[in-house]
Amino acid sequence: MNDNVIVLPNKWVTETLLVIITGLKPGTIRNARDKSWLEGREYRHIAADGQPKSNSLCMYNRQAVDEWVEKNPKAIARAERKQKTA
Repeated sequence: MNDNVIVLPNKWVTETLLVIITGLKPGTIRNARDKSWLEGREYRHIAADGQPKSNSLCMYNRQAVDEWVEKNPKAIARAERKQKTA
């Protein structure tokens, strides 16, 4: 029996699925949400009663997160970093 599952993610996904499809770690997602992302663009809180609170479930716009990843500057090689600080 094959236990593989194919998932076609929606525009808005849970953190669990965002981790799987992007490779971002939960801590990276939390830091980005606190420091870089805008509520309503990269993430939003949702609630069944339509009145989300700050501790409600977060859903993530995977397309906006991909754009955020693309906009991040390239990493500087360690050797170059040492030369710049010297």
